[in-house]
Amino acid sequence: MKPRDLLETARDLTRSGHGKPRQANLRRATSSVYYALFHTLAKTTADLFIGGTGSARSDAAWLQAYRALDHGTAKSRCNNTSALVGFPQELQDFALRFVAMQEKRQIADYDPSESFYKSDVLLDIEQTEAVLDRFDRVPAQAKRAFAAFLVLRTR
Repeated sequence: MKPRDLLETARDLTRSGHGKPRQANLRRATSSVYYALFHTLAKTTADLFIGGTGSARSDAAWLQAYRALDHGTAKSRCNNTSALVGFPQELQDFALRFVAMQEKRQIADYDPSESFYKSDVLLDIEQTEAVLDRFDRVPAQAKRAFAAFLVLRTR
């Protein structure tokens, strides 16, 4: 799964057909934008905890680390702004975007009364892409700490 491909899919969905996109396409695009963020975190967690492509890693362990990210827990921790203060601004911005897009995905998937607009979805794509660009530049040490904060339980 390549998270950036999900953003391209979202763009394709907003531009499909002639004229105004269908609500189903805008809803799927919104969901894809959220999943670009989610899979970025899942891949980062697995790569930094177990090892990236080309490393001597156990595929089963990598998949376990990839699947360790829980939507609800990640949202809750990303919403904990006081706990995020110690992280670089790029990761704090990522956390805020993650929460916002998860909420939009919930509406897109489960609230049929809500209307979506092409301009809003395209803005979400642009803002998420910018957040991902900044996320990519964060040092691995900070990303590893962020992944641990999101995935590992504290006592």
